[in-house]
Amino acid sequence: GFYLRDYNLAYHATRLNDSDGKSVGPPNLDSFFYGNAPRAIWITDKQVLGGFVGVDALLPLIYKNLEAGAINESRFGIGDLFAEATLSWHPKQFDLAVACGVHMPTGESDKPTSAGLGYWTPMLTAGATWYLDAEKTWSLSALSRYEFNTEQRDSHITPGDAYTLEWGLGKTLNKTVDVGVVGYYQLQVTEDSGSGAAAARDTVASVGPEVSVAFPKQMFFVSFRWLYEFMAENRAQGQTFSLTLTKRL
Repeated sequence: GFYLRDYNLAYHATRLNDSDGKSVGPPNLDSFFYGNAPRAIWITDKQVLGGFVGVDALLPLIYKNLEAGAINESRFGIGDLFAEATLSWHPKQFDLAVACGVHMPTGESDKPTSAGLGYWTPMLTAGATWYLDAEKTWSLSALSRYEFNTEQRDSHITPGDAYTLEWGLGKTLNKTVDVGVVGYYQLQVTEDSGSGAAAARDTVASVGPEVSVAFPKQMFFVSFRWLYEFMAENRAQGQTFSLTLTKRL
C-alpha cells in the first residue's frame, strides 16, 4: 500500500569529545538540531526474488543552532533529498528487508549550520525483525546501513564511510500499544581524505525507551523515542528525541 510518514527529530549536545571519549569542547558549546522529514512510501504487489518491491523518498526541513566559542549562528533550510528502492519479505515469524538508496546534495552546505551536507551518499540497508513468540508479542529487530560518502563540494574533503546499526527489543502490551528499548551504534569505517582532512574516526552509541501506539481503524501509527548517547569519540555527545507519525492511505 501507500504510506505517508513524518519524522520529527531533535538532537541536543553540550560537549565535544576526543578519541578517548573525554570532553574537549569549548565551555559554552551548545548545539541544537531539529529536522522534520515527510516521507512517501509505496510498497507494490510486484515481487522480485519473492520480496515485495517498494520505493520511497523524503526531503527534510532542518533548523540548526550552534554556539561554540565565538560562533553563534542559527539557520533554517531544505536539506538533502533521499530516495531508495526496497525489497521486503514476511515469513511467519520474521519481517525482512533490503534497500539501496542515495542522499543527494540538494541543500545549501557552505556553513556549519547549513541544512545540507554537500556530497552524494549512496547507502545500502538491510534489516530484520524476529517475533520471539507465536503470538508476536515479543520482537527483536536490527537495521544496518553502510554509507559510501563522496567529496564535499565546498571543502573538497571526502568524509569517511560510515556504518550504522539500529536495534530494538519490544513487547506488545495489547493490540495497540508497544513498549521497548532501542539504540544505535555508528562507526566511521574509513578516514576522511583530502587536503586538511582529519585522521581521527568518530564513533557513537546510544540507548533509550520507545513507546508506539496504533489506531487500527484510522490506519494511523505514532511512535516516540528518547535516546541518550552514553559513548562518543571524536564527535559531539548528546541526546535525541524522535516522534514519528505514519498514515496508511
